[in-house]
Order: sequence, then structure tokens, then C-alpha cells
Amino acid sequence: MLNVSEYFEGKVKSIGFTSASTGRASVGVMVEGEYAFGTGQPEEMTVISGALNVLLPGETEWKIYEAGGVFHVPGHSEFHLQVAEPTAYLCRYL
Repeated sequence: MLNVSEYFEGKVKSIGFTSASTGRASVGVMVEGEYAFGTGQPEEMTVISGALNVLLPGETEWKIYEAGGVFHVPGHSEFHLQVAEPTAYLCRYL
């Protein structure tokens, strides 16, 4: 079953799904803007196209992840994103 979600007044949209190869995940697109997301469980984020400027929990410096880049977010935390162009991502819930 697909689960469609929308955040930040429609600026971030995702489709949640579960598959044998990926597990529970969502794939989506973010338009330009700055966002903060909270996590319930650890997440693995892969940038599919575009780029995300990311500030992870406990870090003081932002890091850019371009297409193919992967970063991990601890569970029960918050991370911040800056998006300069429409960017697609895959989020796996670990």
C-alpha cells in the first residue's frame, strides 16, 4: 500500500512504501527552502537528484550531499536541510 504525505505547505511531498529489497521507506521531492525534520527511528537518506545541504544532530557544520550521496540520521532526533533546487530523495527507515 502506498502512503502519500505532504509537509511544509506542500513544499515537500513523499510516497511511503514497503518492499523486500528496501524495507519501509519513502521517496519524495523537496522544492527550494529550509526544513527541519524529526525522526522516530534511525533513517538513511539517499539523494536521488539535486542536492541537500544538511546539518545533522550534534554537528556544527553543514555538509552538502549531491545525487548518490547518503547520510544517516539517528532516531529520536532532529536534522535540518537547506534546498537550493528541487531535490528527490529516498528515505529508508532502519
